[in-house]
Amino acid sequence: MEDSLIDDEHLSLEERSVLPKKGFFVPDELRERERVERSRERLADVDVAMLVDGDADGLGSVVLAHEAFGEDDVGFVSTSPNDLEDSLELFAEHLEEGCLVFVVDLCPDDVESLEAMEDVVEEADEVSWYDHHRWEEDVRSHVEDLGVDLVVGDSDEVCSADVTLQELEDKGYSFRDTTRELVEVTRDHDLWINDDPRSEDVADLGFYLDDLDYVEAVSEGPDVEGEWLEYLEEKRREKQQLIELAVDRAEHTEVDGVSVAHTYGRCSQNEVADALREEGADASVIVKPEGGTSLRGSDSFERCHEVARALDGGGHPKAAGCKPDVFTTLLDYANHWLNEGETARKTVLDAFHEVVE
Repeated sequence: MEDSLIDDEHLSLEERSVLPKKGFFVPDELRERERVERSRERLADVDVAMLVDGDADGLGSVVLAHEAFGEDDVGFVSTSPNDLEDSLELFAEHLEEGCLVFVVDLCPDDVESLEAMEDVVEEADEVSWYDHHRWEEDVRSHVEDLGVDLVVGDSDEVCSADVTLQELEDKGYSFRDTTRELVEVTRDHDLWINDDPRSEDVADLGFYLDDLDYVEAVSEGPDVEGEWLEYLEEKRREKQQLIELAVDRAEHTEVDGVSVAHTYGRCSQNEVADALREEGADASVIVKPEGGTSLRGSDSFERCHEVARALDGGGHPKAAGCKPDVFTTLLDYANHWLNEGETARKTVLDAFHEVVE
């Protein structure tokens, strides 16, 4: 396939809005080889190994670990909750014997996805798992029974970086004021408080940069300057245009008294959800070109995690995610792009009906 067909550099803004990013079109076999090689390289010859969510919260804990243990002694692999089971298997396979292990900002959906944790515990000297999502009791018990130091903070009060900071301080490590500020700003962003103007910088850098570049960009704190600021300004112009396209596509559906706004597009889901709330939505559904769906609630609807679980996803009461099981062939994706996620939207709305009624 020619790059001009899928590379953002060659696509109009409208085309980028309805199509997945270039990485979507990479074959699974090649993607898997890259994941294996990345795990092997990053976990080789380190004393501290981390498996973290690839968002600002999970990566903020990597910054803390770099300061506590030394950057050269820490290796990390980022993943997403949807890929946790496979990522744990790779992590266990390439883990150095006797490492300190930290799993951060990842919440397992079920016990079955944790089979590889036994191998991780066996290889590691000590395993800690820090999170702030809502855990099912059987999953929590299973992890603790394996001998893992599991600490789950209150999802309404702290982010996972907060948990990591507190636990490392309790172990005797100290941190610079700029690193503490990064955790505060990360919490402000991750819990949708948005009182600190730097939250937007952290959120945007986490969205646009790969994990290594993000850790480098915020290693001195949340104040973004120089080349990173120039980079953000360019990306923000494009980001705003993609947000506006997604908001313009939105439709509103009443589900037993709950106003659900649903839309489609490659966009920043939090800003789209904010705009849809201003239009009167109690809950927002943002379906992405690659098939994933973000659910955002409000003070009048705090059951997003229940809707997501109905579709084998999960998350918070006011923010959750899932991937509707409507993609079996490439033609399904083609229709998805051409029809702006119509089938996926209907599936999510059906889940809303199931939960709300």
